[in-house]
Amino acid sequence: MKGLKKVTSYILITFVLLITIISLLGVWEVISLEEVIRKIFVSLFIIFVASVIVLFIFSVLIRDTDHHKE
Repeated sequence: MKGLKKVTSYILITFVLLITIISLLGVWEVISLEEVIRKIFVSLFIIFVASVIVLFIFSVLIRDTDHHKE
């Protein structure tokens, strides 16, 4: 479980760094910030919804499996 937390922490740190770099490039007008930020938020929303669905499926399957063992 500690390994999963460590990997998740590194992934979140990477996301923060990428969003920071993209924001800085947008502030300096190297890239069009409006379109990039919209795509980032839409992508994160899609990942969030997929994660919620997967978590729901795993929680239902694990709960049923643990309940039958008792």
